[in-house]
Amino acid sequence: MKKKYKSSFLPHLIPCVLVVSSLPAQSNRASHITASEVHEHVKYLASDELEGRKSGSKGARLAAQYIEKEFRSYGLKPLGDNGTYFQKFDFLAGVKLGPQNSLSLQQAAKRISLKVDEDFRPLGFSSSGSYSGELVFVGYGISAAEQKYDDYQGIDVKGKAVLLMRYSPAGDAPHIEFANFSSLRYKVSKAKELGASAVLIVTGPLDSDEDKLMKLAFDQTTGNAGIMAVNITRASADRLLPSLLSELQKEINQNKSSKSFVLKEIIVSLQTDVQETKETTENVVGFLEGADSKLKEDVLVIGAHYDHLGFGGEGSGSLKPDTVAIHNGADDNASGTAGLLELAQLFASKQKELKRSMLFIAFSGEELGLLGSAYYVKNPTVPLERMIAMVNMDEIGRLNNKKLIVYGMGTSPGFEALVNKYNVDSTFDLKLHKDGFGPSDHSSFYARKIPVFHFFTDIHPDYHRPSDDYDKINAEGAKQVLDLIANISSELISAESKPAYAQVEAPRRPTGGGREGMRTYTGTIPDFGEQVDGMKLAGVRENSPAAKAGLQAGDVIIKFGKVDIKNLYDYTYALGEYKPGDEVDVTVLRGEEKLNVKVKLERRN
Repeated sequence: MKKKYKSSFLPHLIPCVLVVSSLPAQSNRASHITASEVHEHVKYLASDELEGRKSGSKGARLAAQYIEKEFRSYGLKPLGDNGTYFQKFDFLAGVKLGPQNSLSLQQAAKRISLKVDEDFRPLGFSSSGSYSGELVFVGYGISAAEQKYDDYQGIDVKGKAVLLMRYSPAGDAPHIEFANFSSLRYKVSKAKELGASAVLIVTGPLDSDEDKLMKLAFDQTTGNAGIMAVNITRASADRLLPSLLSELQKEINQNKSSKSFVLKEIIVSLQTDVQETKETTENVVGFLEGADSKLKEDVLVIGAHYDHLGFGGEGSGSLKPDTVAIHNGADDNASGTAGLLELAQLFASKQKELKRSMLFIAFSGEELGLLGSAYYVKNPTVPLERMIAMVNMDEIGRLNNKKLIVYGMGTSPGFEALVNKYNVDSTFDLKLHKDGFGPSDHSSFYARKIPVFHFFTDIHPDYHRPSDDYDKINAEGAKQVLDLIANISSELISAESKPAYAQVEAPRRPTGGGREGMRTYTGTIPDFGEQVDGMKLAGVRENSPAAKAGLQAGDVIIKFGKVDIKNLYDYTYALGEYKPGDEVDVTVLRGEEKLNVKVKLERRN
């Protein structure tokens, strides 16, 4: 039975030092793929003992040890660090408040000091710094030209702090016209774009009867906002706007017009100290050398991520963020990890027959933004130029109505025919997609011009929820998927010629409303594997505006138009200021060189 815990107890559940428990005894394994072994692997990897396999946790290390033990028993060669199966890497795991957080309000001779974690709290994406100066009330902090609403119209916030309310004039369930302007990230990015030095955020009285501070949440994929940002209680805001906040919010909501103004004679002194915390996790890497004297230099990569969401909670990626409970991730991705083990065992049993070599990688950090695969392609233990293709498995445990989704069909000529060849008996209702990019580890390899396959059996109601348990896995269906992958892999490692790499143009997407940024297109592929000041590119799509402008993988966009770019959010919101056909000046760092290019935006198809 799944355990649930109050969040205040969580720090005591995951000790910093791993207490090694005994791994399941290995039963006699069959050399071929079996549903029973898939079930056995998933049952352990998705057990409560592993506590959701969050990267850097005790449970994730137990999962890595289990995979290592299996690789060793099959006879795979360790190809991690220092003769081990483990390739360790550090990652940004979260943030904590440092000792130097303070906020005070000065009006004439009266000074009010607020208490951190009681009256105010920095947001998880706040930068650290200090500010002392004027404060400007800017309503909801929204600038939406299409909706003819602008809280910043006619007011200068450059070098000042701004006070703004959460949500939008439509309330906490915003109408569609404000849906893309209501997030805190957008509001903070907009304030920074307009030159503000700090942002104070309050929940308006019409939006909640409670007056609680937001939790210190952290988004690993986007980094800090490059500006100080704090949440203050309504009681604290009332000291700035005595009896006015309710009236102002009511008037803004009714008229859909801004009521921004400088809070005269009030000086705000703010210091924020938000410190990053780092942890260590590991990929697990095993190698089978081919038997052909020439072809063994070619390597087929087979991969799956083994990490998941731990206990869930806010900021974890859980689709039940209000529930703190073990997210066992049986389908996502204990099923893919089980498949990796079964395929490794199968091919190891006939290693003498293999012409090309095979590399098996269990990735960590996928749920945090493809960290493990991004780290591997930057620190490969087999040269990337030797890799002929990468086969990825992510959620292959819920085969239903024979539906199997396969990506990467356009990444090499003949891939689609190869998949269809081994489905001639219509075991699967195949849904084939050409694209080689997507939200899983194959993207990291395709960005390095390596052809890819990506297999999964579709999203289901238990996805990223505590209910994704092993007893819901279709082990027989997973075996069928693995048999298909085994046949495809066998042909790839035996064929006379290796697959040719092909670029795939961006897939067509439905058009619709929303901000212009949702309709404008550049073709950039973000690299989530590194924290940098800017937005680093993992790649650009063929024939895209970015490609035509000469942008390439490894470039770091630091300015888009007039907006300084610190992270993906800045880039997204800067893009939203333009429309298709606009030509935008973009500044990028390429190594030590700073380049200025012009990107002509296109409409997203």
